[in-house]
Amino acid sequence: MKFPLLFLIPLFFFSGSAGVAEEAIDPDRAANTVILDETAVKNLKIELVPVTEETFESTVFTIGRIEEIPANRSALSSRIAGRVVALNAYVGDTVKQGDVLVTVESRQPGNPPPTIELKALQGGTVVDSHVRIGEPVEPASDLLDVSDRSKLWAVAKIPETEAMGIVPGTKARIRIPALGDEVIEAELSRFGVEANREAGTIEGIFEIDNAAGRLQPGMRAEFSLLKGQREDVMSVPRTAIQGDPTKRVVFVEDYELPNAFVRAPVVLGEQNDTHVEVISGLFPGDEVVTRGSYALSFAGSGSGMSLKEALDAAHGHEHNEDGSEMTDAQKAAQKAEDSGGSGKGGDPLWLWIAIGWAVLATLLALVFAQKLIKRKA
Repeated sequence: MKFPLLFLIPLFFFSGSAGVAEEAIDPDRAANTVILDETAVKNLKIELVPVTEETFESTVFTIGRIEEIPANRSALSSRIAGRVVALNAYVGDTVKQGDVLVTVESRQPGNPPPTIELKALQGGTVVDSHVRIGEPVEPASDLLDVSDRSKLWAVAKIPETEAMGIVPGTKARIRIPALGDEVIEAELSRFGVEANREAGTIEGIFEIDNAAGRLQPGMRAEFSLLKGQREDVMSVPRTAIQGDPTKRVVFVEDYELPNAFVRAPVVLGEQNDTHVEVISGLFPGDEVVTRGSYALSFAGSGSGMSLKEALDAAHGHEHNEDGSEMTDAQKAAQKAEDSGGSGKGGDPLWLWIAIGWAVLATLLALVFAQKLIKRKA
């Protein structure tokens, strides 16, 4: 049975009244999206950086220690035998070149016996003492050790297998754990004079400034030696990478929803001390989470609003749990469910009755119109 074009008119109006529904959000995206509220974002101190293609530096990581420069250490001694009658400097004191540090009374006869003053040969810090007041001294004895530590050596233990290509002038980023995240940049001055057979390492010596006096010999040092670089490499900070070694992920800011972050699997390449090369999984311009990414790995659905609530707030109208826009019929059904079908909360029952009568009247009008057309034919 064929229906006239008139029959399509009510269908057009009914479909138009429901609106065009938005497509549901991809289930994988929904499952991997963490949505926070403003308080959670502030508590996690979320920070974002854009993914870029830039120069990537290849580095060699190694460890070492801070050491004193041998030429900057001096010993104070007496040219005559006698005893100490005055001691003006102790371990930890800072002295200047020419300061009188020790007074020695000679053994020569006299009343009083003759004395000599022993002066600092260089400025620096008294780092060792071998004398006390009244103690006898001999010309062969060291009394005090003074070290100028305004500059120190950072000595890297470089594996022999990584030494190729590392030459004097090679740059390094040096981190001293005792100084926190501070980075010291320096150039390789020289190599040590002998390799360590047991450890399979050679020493690389970097001279660094210590004018503030915060560094001390013996402190641990971590070195990133720059061996080469590549251009136009897509990379992200190391702090953005999460997950176990077999399944690395980063959190990308959602392009649509505020305070929403999508867990994105990535394939990684080379890494240095600050960045990791990303072979696939990201695009230039993506905003990835650096600070706070570790906490996001453990954030659950209770960390903020739901996907439906976030979409409702972003678009200004209601959505289904899968992210699609609610049709008028779905809104009415939801309203009826919320009111228990009793007609309360907006009278959804009456709305359905009115819709039913409207449909019935339309069908009757169509039947009458069709009979009228047949009679005229």
